[in-house]
Amino acid sequence: MSRLAVLKHARTLAEVPSSPPDRCHPLMGEREGQYAVDLAHPRRLVFELNHEPVPRKQDGGIDLDKVTAIIIVDVVDYH
Repeated sequence: MSRLAVLKHARTLAEVPSSPPDRCHPLMGEREGQYAVDLAHPRRLVFELNHEPVPRKQDGGIDLDKVTAIIIVDVVDYH
């Protein structure tokens, strides 16, 4: 519930901490394009950006300061 509260109250994805306990981070491999926050180890709350198009920086990276909407897609241990 605390991770959901952090996500709900953040104005942008840049405001969600990338350090523990939240540890918001982009995923790779089969889950590229998704992000996760830590739950009780080893579970993760997985979400996607709800933007079309996804806001990008000039270098092609995702502009987290402009990400204002997400869709939760899974709670899972993907390890």
